[in-house]
Amino acid sequence: MSARVAIVVGAGGELGRATAENLAGAGFTVAGIDRDEDRLKELPDGIGYEVGDATDPAAAKDVVDRVAARLGPPEVLVNTLGTYHTGGLSEATPDDLRRMIDVNAGAALWLTQAVAPYMQERGGGSVVHVAARPGLEPAAGVLTYGVSKAALVHLVRSLDLELRPLGIRVNAVAPALLDTAKTRPYLPPEVLAHAVAPAAIAGIIAFLVSDAAAPVSGAVLPAYGP
Repeated sequence: MSARVAIVVGAGGELGRATAENLAGAGFTVAGIDRDEDRLKELPDGIGYEVGDATDPAAAKDVVDRVAARLGPPEVLVNTLGTYHTGGLSEATPDDLRRMIDVNAGAALWLTQAVAPYMQERGGGSVVHVAARPGLEPAAGVLTYGVSKAALVHLVRSLDLELRPLGIRVNAVAPALLDTAKTRPYLPPEVLAHAVAPAAIAGIIAFLVSDAAAPVSGAVLPAYGP
């Protein structure tokens, strides 16, 4: 099992797919993970996949274990999962907060927990999560979303302290706005002009997991666009 294995979670989405394709082009053996099997089937030939819901701790461990059993211990984990919700103080509900935390921060925790023993076994590895600008800079009107992304930013920095001594680097990239088919119809042209293409974020992620970024750990890189 000498392959350089990379797991890309959220590979059914545009950013996950772009990342999986980028890493496959860089020579990694890539396994995409998503709960939507139909979207996973659209991945290019040569990129394998496993179906699983990473917001559930047991399911996250199970899907990582399946990849490791089939391909070998992963060197790279990229987590592109995320969900969005608008609303300020008066609109916030317990369900909103739970969902934002479970998807935007919880999945990152459970996936890292599942993959860390394999990376330690192989002598090191690299983890990249996708944060967001409201996790670094408070923004009005996205209260529960911003809180969940701030939790993710803190989680990345805490994981770095725990895992760096084991040779495992943990970083994040923080876009402000992605130019995707899902967001494009809702954005006026003047806002869309500042959105970042998924392929550009995938390129940043590919750098962060590369040997060239070996000194970088605990970083949350802003990618706010032009």
